[in-house]
Amino acid sequence: MHDTATDTHDTAAEVTDFFARHRTLLERAVTATESREHWTPYPESPSKAVYGEDAPKLGEAAFREQIGRPFDLPGHPGEGRVAPEERSPYGFPLGISYPRLSPEAAVVAAARATAAWRAAGPDTRAGVAAEILARLNAASFEIAHAVQHTTGQAFVMAFQAGGPHAQDRGLEAVAYAWAEQRKHPGAARWSKPQRKGGPQVMDKRFTPVGRGVSLLIACNTFPTWNGYPGLFASLATGNPVLVKPHPGAVLPLAITVRVARKVLAEAGFDPDLVLLVAEAPGGRAAAELALHPEVRIVDFTGSTEFGDWLEANARQAAVYTEKAGINTVVLDSTDDYRGLLGNLAFSLSLYSGQMCTTPQNLLVPREGIATDQGPRTADEFADDLAAALDRLHADPARAAGTLGAIVNDGVRDRLAEAAGAGRTVRASTPVDHPEYADADVRTPLVARLDAGTDREVFTREWFGPVSFVIGTDSTRHSLELLRETVRAHGALTAAVHSTDEEVLTAAEEAALDAGVHLSENLTGQVFVNQSAAFSDFHGSAANPAASATLSDAAFVTGRFAVLQSRRPVAVTAEESA
Repeated sequence: MHDTATDTHDTAAEVTDFFARHRTLLERAVTATESREHWTPYPESPSKAVYGEDAPKLGEAAFREQIGRPFDLPGHPGEGRVAPEERSPYGFPLGISYPRLSPEAAVVAAARATAAWRAAGPDTRAGVAAEILARLNAASFEIAHAVQHTTGQAFVMAFQAGGPHAQDRGLEAVAYAWAEQRKHPGAARWSKPQRKGGPQVMDKRFTPVGRGVSLLIACNTFPTWNGYPGLFASLATGNPVLVKPHPGAVLPLAITVRVARKVLAEAGFDPDLVLLVAEAPGGRAAAELALHPEVRIVDFTGSTEFGDWLEANARQAAVYTEKAGINTVVLDSTDDYRGLLGNLAFSLSLYSGQMCTTPQNLLVPREGIATDQGPRTADEFADDLAAALDRLHADPARAAGTLGAIVNDGVRDRLAEAAGAGRTVRASTPVDHPEYADADVRTPLVARLDAGTDREVFTREWFGPVSFVIGTDSTRHSLELLRETVRAHGALTAAVHSTDEEVLTAAEEAALDAGVHLSENLTGQVFVNQSAAFSDFHGSAANPAASATLSDAAFVTGRFAVLQSRRPVAVTAEESA
């Protein structure tokens, strides 16, 4: 016979203290969220010198070996397998199957795993989350290939956005979650003096408690970058997480789930705290889970239609959405016209515009803007932008590395429809990929519209490589359109180009009124559709395109409550004196 308490102690003694391992990292991450300075623990360069001589080939081999085989998730519950029919935008099927887990079984398993995780406390949870991120960083090359061949991102972008940058966002969420849960002490003695007799004394305990089962509904284009903030914010605040990938991009999150489950088990917790809910196209698991009474948190990135439905119907849950928007650039004047054109051309081209932050509406006074190369009318600006795009994509290999591949038929359909909108200044053209002959690579389409006659066209989102140069009455009119369209339809980004401080001030006021983040005079290697964790805020609940910001305190505080227990303390006469 063995004493149960002794067995538990011995088992616990064998568990690695991940909080002790990562405490310095967590403290540094919290400092970065407060200072907003540049900082990252995860190098963004896919370099052998950084990640090891064998890391690139081992990562690619791990991806290649997975093609056409069942994905192994040791100990993961489920009945049978499901094959979501993932297909690489570069022209080949992945042929991977995953455990089939019904929504009800997922909720039951996740809820059953919760108690010990809740009791572990913020420090332990943050340490485990940081270790998961460290293991994901070590797997960055495998994840990069998985992201490339489910989203269509070019490899370098898939490595950076799908790996280190996503890990940055995950750690940022952990830092906020850890800091917010530690704002109150774990225990306190409360003593209230009385006019007669000794004081009233109570011992009080304060425990951060997660809301309940968390549901992550991920997108096709950025499954890790957009998925990790919600995943790690929920996990660090004591909630189990059901990971529901887009049917076209399951693999990157399946790898993530596998890593998370392994670390949780090593830390002595039930790995069912993180579960994969994969399904074939057309499934309804996301909607079914979102309405389940035990699902108390929902994170979603995707269409406005489904995001609005979640916000309206998942009333039992805290719902965090990032939806569609109309990203806008106001052009007034510049002292670096060539730099402006080059910066905009790259912004429109990166990942074929398949980013929630890509500019769509470029507002230019019809009579023109002042530049260091002389005045340019709206028509001339449109022609100059088309020429800049031509220069950027003159080399097919370089173009493919910027554009990536078209991710799905929805983007292709919008691109075809946009060819009939306004006057096409630069048509979208195919690009031959040097490695993948079947990849569908397209250059951006630019059309010339007018603010007075084409309102129905530019007040809807055209997700993909579609942008409009829109003639306006004046810069003031452009700023009015920025304010009006973003307030009505939402946006993730806005930008302005001007050499006039009064215009820049007016643009900032318009952005504040509209509730959108603003970039000013970008002409170098910082682009409006990129954001840096720990410094840049992504998304804003201040306009309809999102209900949350990645990441800030509000992104984590709704995921837990601080509950208290209290009891009176008997005080001796000596203590009372």
